[in-house]
Amino acid sequence: MTHVSTTENTAAGPQPSPGPPAAAKPSRPRSGRGGRDRLRTVHETSAGGLVIDGIDGPHEEQVAALIGRVDRRGRMLWSLPKGHIEQGETAEQTAIREVAEETGIQGKVLAALGSIDYWFVTDGRRVHKTVHHYLMRFSGGELCDEDLEVTEVAWVPLLELPARLAYADERRLAELAGELIRTLQIHGPDALPPLPRTAPRRR
Repeated sequence: MTHVSTTENTAAGPQPSPGPPAAAKPSRPRSGRGGRDRLRTVHETSAGGLVIDGIDGPHEEQVAALIGRVDRRGRMLWSLPKGHIEQGETAEQTAIREVAEETGIQGKVLAALGSIDYWFVTDGRRVHKTVHHYLMRFSGGELCDEDLEVTEVAWVPLLELPARLAYADERRLAELAGELIRTLQIHGPDALPPLPRTAPRRR
């Protein structure tokens, strides 16, 4: 297993603020004369996971699987694997699938970490995106960056996530994950918050 240390962070300068992917830009509704320039609003939902290897071991030995993408400025931005919920999938099923597709590893969902939502404009649409995140236990496989949308994948020490994750919202989720892991180790899996019920996506 290869660990990635903070000193290898390839992103130069200050880290980006939380928000949409690099290809998108913050949205502002355009209200041209008579409303002719108003953008069509769409809602999208995704899911992903923070997969931890060594979750039952010492905190300093725990590592998390992250994906890296290069933005338009050439900076490597590290984030949690995630993707669009497909028809017939629940959010938990999507998180498991997307982790496998983007990192090559398998994970088991343990608890919900929370949701992040934001707005951006792309292709003439104003998009409201919600992403559901889950704490996951590593259950097998090897890291692989064969996904064309991913530049690199890496095991990153859990203690280094605040410095490595590019987006503040995901850094907050990593802090919550640390609290849930401590609960898991002290009180067992029954002490974790129950997973919220999610229905399969219909369309």
